[in-house]
Formats: sequence, C-alpha cells, structure tokens
Amino acid sequence: MHATLQPVLVLLATAVLVVVVFRHLKLPPLLGYLIVGAAIGPHAFGWVRETEQVHDLAEIGVVFLMFSIGLEFSLSKLRTMRRTVLGLGSAQVAITLLVVMGVALLLGLPWQGALVLGGALAMSSTAILAKLLAERFELDSEHGRQIIGILLFQDIAVVPLLIVIPALAAPAADLATSIGWALLKAAAVLTLLLFAGQRLMRLWFHVVARAKSSELFVLNVLLITLGVAYITELAGLSLALGAFIAGVLISETEYRYQVEEDIKPFRDVLLGLFFVTIGMLLDIRVVVQNAWVCVILVALVVAKTFLIFGIARLFGTATGVALRTGLALGACGEFGFVLLANANNARLISPEFLQPVLAAMVLSMLAAPFIIQRSEAIVRRLNANEWMLRAMQIHTIAVQSMAANDHVLICGYGRNGQSLARCLEQEKVPVIALDLDPERIREATAAGERVVFGDAARREVLSAAGLMRARALVITYADTHSALRILAHVQALRPGLPVIVRTHDETDIEKLKAAGAAEVVAEILEGSLMLASTTLMLIGTPLNRVLRRIRDTREQHYALFRGFFRGITDTRDDEAHALHPRLHSVLVTQGAAAIGKPISALDLAALHVEISAVRRRNVRTLEPGPDTVIEAGDVVVMLGTEEGVAAAEIKLMQG
Repeated sequence: MHATLQPVLVLLATAVLVVVVFRHLKLPPLLGYLIVGAAIGPHAFGWVRETEQVHDLAEIGVVFLMFSIGLEFSLSKLRTMRRTVLGLGSAQVAITLLVVMGVALLLGLPWQGALVLGGALAMSSTAILAKLLAERFELDSEHGRQIIGILLFQDIAVVPLLIVIPALAAPAADLATSIGWALLKAAAVLTLLLFAGQRLMRLWFHVVARAKSSELFVLNVLLITLGVAYITELAGLSLALGAFIAGVLISETEYRYQVEEDIKPFRDVLLGLFFVTIGMLLDIRVVVQNAWVCVILVALVVAKTFLIFGIARLFGTATGVALRTGLALGACGEFGFVLLANANNARLISPEFLQPVLAAMVLSMLAAPFIIQRSEAIVRRLNANEWMLRAMQIHTIAVQSMAANDHVLICGYGRNGQSLARCLEQEKVPVIALDLDPERIREATAAGERVVFGDAARREVLSAAGLMRARALVITYADTHSALRILAHVQALRPGLPVIVRTHDETDIEKLKAAGAAEVVAEILEGSLMLASTTLMLIGTPLNRVLRRIRDTREQHYALFRGFFRGITDTRDDEAHALHPRLHSVLVTQGAAAIGKPISALDLAALHVEISAVRRRNVRTLEPGPDTVIEAGDVVVMLGTEEGVAAAEIKLMQG
C-alpha cells in the first residue's frame, strides 16, 4: 500500500502546485500537467515510474475526453457550419496529413508510422484555442468561426484514425485484411449504436430520471460511458471511439447539459492524469541536447501556419482572416498526443523518432497563447491591406454615429445591452451599440436598432462611435480585462465621461473603479438582493423594511445609492429614520453665496454633509474633489441627514 500511495501523493502534490502557478499566469492547466509529467517521469527525477495501472487510468481520461467531444457534437451544428467543417476542415486535415507523411517517409519512417504522425501533427488544441478565443471575445468573429469549424472536423477525424491505428500494427501480409475488417466492424457497430441506440438511450434516461436521485444519475452516466466504450473494444475498436459514440447518443437527448456537468469532475481529473503520462514520455535531455527539436518546432509551426493560411485563401477567405486562422492553428493539440500514445503502444514509431517530435509538440502548445496574443501585430505587419480594411470598418462606424450627439455608448449588445438600450429609448435617450457578432448585428439593424460591428476595446473604434460626444458609456459584458482596456482609452480621450461597468462578482470592483469606472454593477450582488428581498416579503416582512434593507446594502457598494431622495411616499417606521442619510439636490441660481468658491471653502463637514455629485451642463460628476469650484447653474447633490442638508442648502445659497 505504501509503495502505491507514495507516487500518487507525489503526482497530486506536483500537479496542484504547477496548475496553481499556470492558473496565476493565465495559461492552460494542461500545459502544467505536461510539465509535471516531464519533471517527475522516468527521464527526469524518476519519482513516478510508468506502470500498467497508470496507463489504464490515463486511457480512461481519454475516454471521458472523447465522451465530452461527443456531447458537443450534433448534426444540426454540423449542418450550419458544413462549408467550414466539411470543406475547410477536411482540406486542412487531409493536406497537412499528406505533407507530414511525405516528409516522414523521406526521413525513413515506415508508412504506417508516417500516417499516424501526419494525423497527430494535423491536430490543434481545442482546449487551448476555445478558451483563448472566449477570453478575447473572438468566438463570433469571422476567424473565430473558421477556427472552431476546423477544430470540429479535427475532433471528428480522430475517430477514423483511432480505428485504423490498431489495424496498422498487423503484419504486412495481413494489413489490408486487418484495415478492411476494422472498418467493416466499425461501420456495423456505429450503425447499430447510432440508429438503434439513440431511441434506447432516451427511454433508459427517462427511467433513470424518474428516480430523482443524483447519485443514480451519475452512476448511470458512468455506466453508459464505460459500457459503450467496452462494447467497441470487444468489437476490436478503441475505448475512445465507444466513448465518443456514447456522447453523441446522449447529445440528442434533453439530458445533455446535466450529463455534461456531472461528468466534468471525472473528465478533468482523469484527463489531467493522461497529460501527465504524456509528459512522462518526454525526455528533457532530448530537448536540451538535440538541436533538431528547435528545428522541428519552428518548421512545424511556420509550415502549418502558412499551409492553413493557403488553404483558407483557396476557400475565398480574406487575407487577414486566413492569416489569423493559420496563426491560431499552427501549434499542435491534445488529440495529437492521444494518437501518438496509441502509435507508441502499437510500436508504429520508434522512440528515437518519437522523442524530438513529442518535445516539439509540447513546446508548440506552450508557445500557442503567446502567438495568439501577438497575432494582431503579426497580421498588420504581414498584410498591408489590413490597415485599409480597418479604415473601412472605422469609416462605417463613423458614418452611422455621425448624427448621434449626447448619446449613450453601449459596449456589447447581448441580452443586457439590448435591455438597457430599450430602457434608454423609452426615455428618449439616443443609443449607439458596439458588438462583434455579425448575425446579431444583422438581426438588430434589420429591426431598426443602431448597432455597429466593432471591438469596443480598440481606441479608434470608440472614437468613431462618438465617444467625444457621448453622455455616458456602459460596458454590458462581464470581462475585466476588456473593461480595463476600454477604461484606459476613455481616461486618455475623455476622462470626465461617466463609465458604468458590469462585472460578475465583487472581486474586481476596486480595480475597475481605480481605472476610472464611475460605477461597477456586480450581477451576483444584484441577484442576491432580489432573492433576499423576495424571500423577506414572502415571509411577511413589511415592504418599507425590505426596501430599506436593499437601500442599505446598495449604499455600501454603489456611490450612486449612497442615501436617497426622500418623497412623500416614504414612510417612517421609527424615529431613527430621520437620522438616516438622504440625498438632496440644490440648483445653484445666480447670486448664490457659493458661486466661485471651491467645495472645501464651504465647510459643509461641520454640518456632517458632503457633496456627492455635481451636475454641470447635463454632465454628472461623481465624487467631486475639494478643489471643484461651484458655478451658477450647477445642480449640487448633497448627502446628509434631513437637518444637515437643510442647513447646508441655506449656507450654499445665502452664505
């Protein structure tokens, strides 16, 4: 027991440490797992030895990865993206595979190994690219849709490659028979499972769901995943193929999303173990001592980038979009390791050939986030027309916003942006919205709404959208990195403009306010307030006490809600209410004593009153400084008790 537990503890400790570091650096954790495997494996410190049990657990990790890919796969999705997936995606995989296979044959690798190597190097990382594109809000961009379409075909292409690999290990005399028999069995099993299995799967899940037991539901998911994988293995196919089929079957049922959530912990843990075992195959000494690793790395990334660029151009893609697609897909992916691990087990590729290639693949994945981060600069440097396209986009935005004045600029036209726009339009406030989803923009503009395509985090886009003429700017999507970039541009171009930022929780409120946000709205806080207020009212708490509780909470978080404007509808449930801070607006008319004086000279602190805002020429300034000079026509918003603000108004007007 001690001998078994020690390597597991070493594995867990190093994995946790490295993944924490990679999370902090905003790098994909799977790269951390690869490094952990390389460090603790037999080629480095040797803390964990390769054993059959470790490889079995790692293979189950691949099973759950393929199951997750199956859940994401749907025929409707394939139909909507068929030109990109079946056209561009199939061309990329086929041409890359053939080019790599040709080079490998010239270097003396047997054609079986060359075929698997070509398939492995044709793959890119779905895990890394999907995450990076989502973080950069590029999933709905033209190059983002192309990248996702190609990745989808790569995921599909893994299935036949996994079927063929075991057959390729057969003796030369029996090779054709083995491949033919494998494909025939695959067709029979796939037909049986996909056509007969779909109806049975839905009926069985209905039976399990009626029990209303979460434990039973999870156990059933594990049974289906591993059971179908076992059936395909008995048929002479791979476990991973069976898991993929199980995922496809469940994806067509109404239980898909629940299954995805239930399976995620198992998938992530076991998949992490798989990447650790892949890292254990890597010999660090080969990377250090073998100059061929660097040659393979550069040749692989550069050749694959320009190969994909060329294929995309042949399909009519614009130069800039094609180049961005190539740069994103130039590195290798996790399925390449799956294929190489199977090829290594089947003895199709010699260790001497496998080591430098494996090292180059790992290094390419490490480089992928940095390449994508610099992709815009690379595209502009290599493509002179990119500047013209950008200029045309800016011109289009400027034309549509030219007539707008004193408007609200909305960054992001999702559900929150659309709801805000409709509220503002009801108040006759003009709106211009920026978004990156062409389909959403097309639908909105057809309905007569003022939405334009543009990245709000770009300085020139904000200027073209009328930033200098806007009354306020609202960032409606919860992305702190993008919001900070927008705030930096606003501070540089128009520092007095009120900017309202949406965020997911309260973590980044202070950071965003320090960057210049007038107010930060945390959606979790607002959801919690509505939940609490509804609960309080349903259990019989008086409405005025519920409203006061909401007001008190908001006062602690939002400057705009510090105090409130009292009206005749406000009731008092206790005498202490008179001491509650309230807001009071005072119009500074001609001849008022405060005109020409800075706020610090008014000495309102003695009355326990502060000026929370000043509205001047319809522009509201939050938290004015002590040096702010009062002018005729200003609307001064004071915060204090009833008695305090009454005395402060007299002092403001009469001295």
